[in-house]
Amino acid sequence: MNAIKEIYKEIDLNIDSVKLKGNLRLADNSKGIIIFSHGSGSSRLSIRNNYVAGLLLNMGFSSLLFDLLTTKEDLIYENRFNIKLLSERLAKVTKWVRSNKETKHLSICYFGASTGAASALTAASMSDDRYIKAIVSRGGRPDLALGILDKVKTPTLLLVGEKDKAVIELNKLAKAKITGICELKIIKGASHLFEEYGKLEIVAKLSGDWFNKYI
Repeated sequence: MNAIKEIYKEIDLNIDSVKLKGNLRLADNSKGIIIFSHGSGSSRLSIRNNYVAGLLLNMGFSSLLFDLLTTKEDLIYENRFNIKLLSERLAKVTKWVRSNKETKHLSICYFGASTGAASALTAASMSDDRYIKAIVSRGGRPDLALGILDKVKTPTLLLVGEKDKAVIELNKLAKAKITGICELKIIKGASHLFEEYGKLEIVAKLSGDWFNKYI
C-alpha cells in the first residue's frame, strides 16, 4: 500500500473572543475529515488521539485536533466537565471547518474520547443532521449527555475496553437513550485508556470502518 500524502498545519482558531490552537492534517484525496473532541485535561497534543489520527490518515481521512479550552480556561478544573461549553466550542469549530477553503468540501465526522464523547454527541444534536456523518466514542462518557441523547440521529459507535467495567455500564445506559443508529463494541483485553498492545490499532480499524460506512 502506498503511503498517504498529507499536509500538516498548526493553526489558530478564532472562536468568539478566544484563540484555540489546532493541528490540521489533510490527506491527499481525503475521504472526509475527523474532528477530535478530547477528554478531561487532554488537548491537541494527546498521544493516543494523535496516534489514532495517524492510523486514520493511512485510511485516507484528514483530521483536526484542537484545544477545546485555552491554557487559562483549563486551569479552572470545572471547565473540563462543562459539557455545554465544550459542545458549543466543538460546534463552532465545526462551522469553521465547513467554511475553511481547504476543508469545506469534506464530509465531517467526530471522534470523542472520555468526556469528549459527551461534547461530540451534544454538538451533533445541535447541528443539522446532514453535516455530521458519524461519531465514534473511545472509552467515552456519553452518559454525561443523557439529556440530549434522544436527539442524536448521527450514527454512533461506542468503543469500550473489556476491563473498563464501570464505563461499559454507562455506555449501555447511553445506548438505550440514543434513538438513532448506535452500536456498542467491547474491545477484548482493553482497559480504559486502551494502553495494551494493539488495542488502539483495533480502535482505529473499527473507527475507519464506521466512518467509511456512513460517509
